[in-house]
Amino acid sequence: MALMVSFLQQIWVELDTKTLQTPLSLWILLLLSVLMLLKLNRRRNLNLPPSPPKLPIIGNLHQLLDPLLHRTLEGLSKKYGPLMLIHFGHAPALIVSSAEMAREIMKTQEIGFLNRPRLTTTKIFFYNCTDLGFTPYGEYWRQLRKLCALELLSIKRVQSFQFVREEEVAVLMNKIRDSCYKGGSVNLSAMLVGVSDNIATRCILGRRAEEENGKSKFGEIAKKLMAQMASFCVGDMFPSFGWVDVATGLIGRLKATFKELDAFLDEVIEEHRIKERDGKQSNRKDFVDILLQLQKDDTFEELNKDNLKAILMDMYMAGADTTTTTLEWVMAELVKNPNLLKRAQQEVRTVIGNKSRIDANDIEKMEYVKCVIKESLRLRATIPLLVGRETAESVKMGGYEIPANTRVYVNAWAIQRDPEYWDKPKEFIPERFMNNPIDFKGQHFQFIPFGAGRRGCPGMPFGVAVVEYVTANLLYWFDWKLPVDLTEKNLDMTETTGLAIHRKVPLHLVPTLYSPS
Repeated sequence: MALMVSFLQQIWVELDTKTLQTPLSLWILLLLSVLMLLKLNRRRNLNLPPSPPKLPIIGNLHQLLDPLLHRTLEGLSKKYGPLMLIHFGHAPALIVSSAEMAREIMKTQEIGFLNRPRLTTTKIFFYNCTDLGFTPYGEYWRQLRKLCALELLSIKRVQSFQFVREEEVAVLMNKIRDSCYKGGSVNLSAMLVGVSDNIATRCILGRRAEEENGKSKFGEIAKKLMAQMASFCVGDMFPSFGWVDVATGLIGRLKATFKELDAFLDEVIEEHRIKERDGKQSNRKDFVDILLQLQKDDTFEELNKDNLKAILMDMYMAGADTTTTTLEWVMAELVKNPNLLKRAQQEVRTVIGNKSRIDANDIEKMEYVKCVIKESLRLRATIPLLVGRETAESVKMGGYEIPANTRVYVNAWAIQRDPEYWDKPKEFIPERFMNNPIDFKGQHFQFIPFGAGRRGCPGMPFGVAVVEYVTANLLYWFDWKLPVDLTEKNLDMTETTGLAIHRKVPLHLVPTLYSPS
């Protein structure tokens, strides 16, 4: 109320005293005052979800200093409930921590939660949010979703990229094999980054992210991009203070990285156009080839050059880092539980027998390996706070009123560890998924690592295919042990923050080459 009164006082001061002598001006000012006070009263009288005590200006930021925000929010939700209102500065956010409320947002009342907040980094890096992930809900989004589902990320398209997965995984296996001959441990985390990035960029851009010499123009840009995407932008929480991001040089750094990225994508697109013009285009099309053909055919009339580049960035950002993280946690959990590792390896080696390579059909027979991956996705949610949504208008839910323009974050990490839905939720138990219909495809809201509903991750089949194929090869070709100075009990499983939740300490393991008898 004090802020509103102060604002009204400022209006009175700034108006010319002579102007106030006219009856019309007085009536206009009186009307404005009444409307603003009514709006304040209405918001004050809303039945809002419970909220931790907040401070003036900064809201609840003082309670959210732990970089592992998903853990902090889980703790607060236990006190304030599965629907909790948090204020990130001046930006209100609804934190959802139960499967029932997640269902309301992503299914029952989804139409009211289909927008995404337009943040500083997403506007800069995704061409003013013209990508699939952050563009507002509407006809453009519907057309874009259809394009991606049918042309880029369909099951048929994912299968067509099996040759990329096979070639890049073969490179990885050779690297590990060479390390076996030398002895000692390998930095498996770094190797998984390489294979995930190479698969993603070859499918999307037709280029490897990491060349044989370990260097790559796109790889260097991508590293900066990933780091800067997690930047704290004052303007996102305090809209009136966006100038601070300019003054600190943050906006300049973001735009400099974007300029490099944009020039690189222009170069890639031009190379593809030249190959097509000269008749040197491969039959094995990547995403750039597909999008350029759609643009040429005028299949999607709003697919201009910037929109095309935004889609390419969307595909890379959604696929590479999350795949790496999932693989990293799968292997860490297995070596921490040697009996489970042994069982998974026995299954893989029984299915493959003495064959010299693993194909996609073999993966379908590896039921226990699939359970291991599911359990890792449950326990180690790659994206613990699902990409935010935003209410387009006020919504009633769970007995509360959610105002328009409220950001919404579903704490998948908390939901997937909730003892109401899971027995022994903090333990790694792949067997819980044996003969269990619960899956991650968006129908079971206690297990939503890829989200659900119309804003769920369309790249799920692509990412899962990579994780399954890499995992099966790692388990088939090598036995794995911890370095001599580590045991299962003292293996550091600490998380670190970022776009995805990685291990804080890279995973170093000792591989031993397996020879089928």
